[in-house]
Amino acid sequence: MTMNKRNFVTASVGLASLWSAAGSSHAAPSTKPTASQGPTLLTLSGAITRSNRGALDPTIDQMMGKHGIQFANAHALDAAALQRMAAVTIQPTLEYDSKKHALKGPLLTTVLAAAGVTAGSAVQLVLRAVDGYNVTISMADAQAYRMIVATHIDGQPMALGGLGPQWAVYDADMLPAFKDKPVKERFGLCPWGLYHIEVKKA
Repeated sequence: MTMNKRNFVTASVGLASLWSAAGSSHAAPSTKPTASQGPTLLTLSGAITRSNRGALDPTIDQMMGKHGIQFANAHALDAAALQRMAAVTIQPTLEYDSKKHALKGPLLTTVLAAAGVTAGSAVQLVLRAVDGYNVTISMADAQAYRMIVATHIDGQPMALGGLGPQWAVYDADMLPAFKDKPVKERFGLCPWGLYHIEVKKA
């Protein structure tokens, strides 16, 4: 399945209540990994050094199990945890309407750091979406492209059923590797509906 064959569904609600609740939290970030308090939106596993949950449960973790994901431990992030991370905003032209949109969220490297994966690590990242679509990208490329884990589009939380709950994406308009390609060919490395990242040693 290619990115341009995945249907884009416009949605601006759904997870809004989760993000609103996250935005109202003023708790200082903790340096000690803690279990997520709200529903987990993103799980990181593999070559991580900080975990806050145990092994995949074949009964509870149905979607991950169906996608062939396995882990002995992982780091789970809820909306509040993602909201506490420093966010950046990019404005790429999207393939769905050929218009610029504001996408906001933490850098992918910031998200990985929560699980103890340092920038510059010699690892490969498997980014997996809720429909099973997945891509593998090196940490070096993720850094070079300044890839973010977008949680908001045009000021609105990204909903499940739209592009959410998260979208691993870069500003293709600004990157030499992508800016001269047709817009529909720029985002093959950018799964929307992101819910799992596997970190693999290179």
